Amino acid sequence: MTAQSDPPQADRALKARHRAMWALGDYPAVAAEVIPGLGEILVEACGVGPGHRVLDVAAGSGNAAIPAALAGADVVAGDLTPELLEAGRAVAARRGAVLEWRQADAEALPYADGEFDTVMSCVGVMFAPHHRAAANELVRVCRPGGVIGLINWTPEGFVGQMFAAMRPYAPPPPPGAQPPPLWGSEDHVRALLGDAVTDVVARRRTVTIDRFAHPGAFLDYFKANYGPTVAAYRGVAGDPGRAAALDRALTELARAHMREGATMEWEYLLLTARRRG
Repeated sequence: MTAQSDPPQADRALKARHRAMWALGDYPAVAAEVIPGLGEILVEACGVGPGHRVLDVAAGSGNAAIPAALAGADVVAGDLTPELLEAGRAVAARRGAVLEWRQADAEALPYADGEFDTVMSCVGVMFAPHHRAAANELVRVCRPGGVIGLINWTPEGFVGQMFAAMRPYAPPPPPGAQPPPLWGSEDHVRALLGDAVTDVVARRRTVTIDRFAHPGAFLDYFKANYGPTVAAYRGVAGDPGRAAALDRALTELARAHMREGATMEWEYLLLTARRRG
């Protein structure tokens, strides 16, 4: 059936592609080796502590969920990709964190209205293709007066520019899908959350990346480990010219952002809000 006549079937197919993409490479390694501190920053910004009921949406391998559990909260980590949840369980066991892991679609969360004191996502929900649906779910499962906290890569920062560089080499997005880095725009997130929240605080920050000795090291690492990059290269595997062009685009981007000492600053938006009572 066509997408127009059977939207649920089309949505299932889209989500299946997303699950497969994030299972490519080794995203848990990226989270642990490249951006290990982002989750703790979000947990602190949300004021998570003992007795809090917390949901980490699009939790991946638990970059934010595990620190929240270690802070004493009752945590549920939900993600669309089972392989990431399995990796998260292993990390949590090594760190002595106890939490629940559950497969969940950010656009149709399997939780009750107002079930959580804190609903957060660390560079996760931004990859749900339908931003309005995902934002509505963040609000729905948060209790009145509860906290919604987000860290998302900005369009202007390194990761936003990386997705722009990869876009010409990736399949066109399906109708209605929006670019992930829009979640890093304060105006966009405010519009998504709208009057459902109060006390919005938004700050642009950077995380220092010192994992890569030179631009080629960044390229090799992301080609091997980061699902969206792996998928982009698979899409041009039969065209050596396009693959080489993508190599050049990503290498030049990394070179432009590297400072002396081979460090980069990746910009993100940290936004917290309270669900209106």
